[in-house]
Amino acid sequence: MKFSLALVAISAAVASAHKFAPAKSKNNGKSAYVSTLMRGARPTANSQLRKLEENEEYEVDISGYSVKYEQCQFVKAYDDELAEEEDYETVLATKRFVVFRLCPDNSCGSCNYNYGEYMIDLETYLEATVQYQQEAQEEMCGACEECGNYENQEQADQDDNANRKLQYYDVDCDSCYDECMKIENMEENGYVDATEFLECQMIYDPEDDGKTALYAGPMCASQGSKIKIGVFTDENCNMLDSSRDVDDYLMDGEGYQMKLSHALLKTVYAEDSCVSCLVPAEEDENDNGDENNGEDEEEEAPEVNEMCEALYEAAAKCEKNHGFDNGYSNYDGYDNQVAQEETVCTFIDSIKAGSYAEDGEIVVNGGSGSSGGGAKTTGGQKFALTFFILGTVGLAAYAGMLHSKLTKGSSGLSNQGGAMA
Repeated sequence: MKFSLALVAISAAVASAHKFAPAKSKNNGKSAYVSTLMRGARPTANSQLRKLEENEEYEVDISGYSVKYEQCQFVKAYDDELAEEEDYETVLATKRFVVFRLCPDNSCGSCNYNYGEYMIDLETYLEATVQYQQEAQEEMCGACEECGNYENQEQADQDDNANRKLQYYDVDCDSCYDECMKIENMEENGYVDATEFLECQMIYDPEDDGKTALYAGPMCASQGSKIKIGVFTDENCNMLDSSRDVDDYLMDGEGYQMKLSHALLKTVYAEDSCVSCLVPAEEDENDNGDENNGEDEEEEAPEVNEMCEALYEAAAKCEKNHGFDNGYSNYDGYDNQVAQEETVCTFIDSIKAGSYAEDGEIVVNGGSGSSGGGAKTTGGQKFALTFFILGTVGLAAYAGMLHSKLTKGSSGLSNQGGAMA
């Protein structure tokens, strides 16, 4: 029996440019985010996105909005590739979706008006948001190094400038050091960053013991309110094994037990948390009070960060139903997007309404349907069937009792009639 763990990017933390840099996912090298949402039937067609890029007169301005996570959901659907695989017992592949909103910055806490609602495949969502959070960690720890208490307490005069930078990350010079040291020493402390498993990979190789190989990959948990790393029994992470825990199969090169750290992963689905799409303006340290500087700042257009751009372009969009004013609906050049938007809204509503179980099965009368092509009786159907069977038996017994009474009564009347005659 052999335990194996693909810790591809852990060593990247050691070779990082600055001291606190966290481990980077192997997805960071990708320069584009490709959505597989609904495959060829994706409501926002690629041709429409290309048209947007080519048309310089119209751009969707989302600089005044923030990304807010709503829900993660598995959906099982027919897959041609699985149908051709002889080793698979099912033709249903697990599609992974995330529903998120673009909320106005001034109402991100409630986000119940003038917002846009979107759906995107889980892989693209994690790729964009995790990379953004990793870069934020690096910037935070870079600013933390400027704190006076990092190496020499006599450098306390640097704290004011460092604290201004750290405010954006909700930390200060008193708290950032411990947090950054945890990131830097994660592997030495026996932890593996959960974002190392954004792509399905083997965690247990059975070799010749005849057991099933096991794989780890992202999954939807807690009715879609969280994203965790689960154990799967196939290399595509379609077949979830909820009875197993990833931590039981993680070991370092020397055979010591490791555990997952979800600290970074939690930031991409944090409840009641938003990430602004606006790139914060950088402070000009060389600002000498020249009046021309103010004029230049007024001319600069607000800049949208790469995470929001990637999510918005790749996602299926439901905007006009929620009063989102800055989308495609008011622009004549995107009739196809507008015409298909209602289809997107309906599908998103079905996801949020609980039409699918946590593992992706269709929910019917409170139970989930079949995952292997055959029928499976749900709990509600079993109850109804039992009720009708018992009811039928009861009615039959009651009918027999009535028949017996009527027969005896008829016989008694006949005897009385004969005696009277």
